[in-house]
Amino acid sequence: MSPLTIFSAPKPFTDPHIRLIQRNAIQSWLHLGPDVEVILVGEEEGLAETADEFGVKLLSNVKRNRFGTPLVSSIFNLAREASQSPILAYVNADILILPDFVNAARLVNEKTDQYLIVGQRWDLDVREPLAFPETWVEDLKNRTEQFGRLHPRGGSDYFIYPRDCFKDIPDFAVGRAGWDNWMFYKARCERWPLIDGTRSIQIIHQDHDYRHLPKGQPHYRLPETTDNVQLAGGPRTIFNLLDADRQLVDGQIIKAELNWEKRWREVEIFPLVRLRSMALGQVFFGIFHPIKAYREIRAWLRMKIKHSGNQA
Repeated sequence: MSPLTIFSAPKPFTDPHIRLIQRNAIQSWLHLGPDVEVILVGEEEGLAETADEFGVKLLSNVKRNRFGTPLVSSIFNLAREASQSPILAYVNADILILPDFVNAARLVNEKTDQYLIVGQRWDLDVREPLAFPETWVEDLKNRTEQFGRLHPRGGSDYFIYPRDCFKDIPDFAVGRAGWDNWMFYKARCERWPLIDGTRSIQIIHQDHDYRHLPKGQPHYRLPETTDNVQLAGGPRTIFNLLDADRQLVDGQIIKAELNWEKRWREVEIFPLVRLRSMALGQVFFGIFHPIKAYREIRAWLRMKIKHSGNQA
């Protein structure tokens, strides 16, 4: 039994650049050693051939939404059922992982029973198949230091958690915005440590465009993103890395730094994560963000009026 299982739902391997960066990513996971099991989920074109080539487990019977997009709930359930690892990690299929990922996962798992580890990524332009000599980790770190860019704090491209957590995920569409933010929200509501691993885990995102999505639109503009936000419970559940209450630094889980931005944010989300009151959460949002709240109410009223007009 491997201590850690990494699982992912890759995109189709039809676009040459998407194919290249996904193959790079999967190979980086496989080079983490025998302590890591890799599972791929889906029936996308080229996935079965890739899984067979690299000798990794493939789970093809994933449930999908009306658009044909795999559901996050099904992906996570399939991976849990197919693995015996105490630690699970969902990783986006364009992410290069280094050994510090495994070390951090094992360290946190030894210290606490329930948790979610997330973190920022480094963006890097990769246009060629990567080689994996003995020096590949050092080579990739040097390349990222020279040409990479730390991505702004927002969502996360990986989620490390113990197998007994996240058994009740809504039917989110994978690859669309909103579901990763709900993962943060869920951890805080359950009072599991939400650990920002940015200072201990370096993951590398290989740049790409959005040609693989409908009409080439970014995922946050698609109807499925709206569906994801509704499934999550509304816009108040869209948490980000600012909402992490712990950090992993030098092998220790410490409290997140409380600057003024963080202090105000903790007050704002108090009714959501401590009282589990969406109504009070809306009130606090209106107090902290009156202009945004006014715009939301105005948009909601317009939608209601339009809906009423269509029914008349």
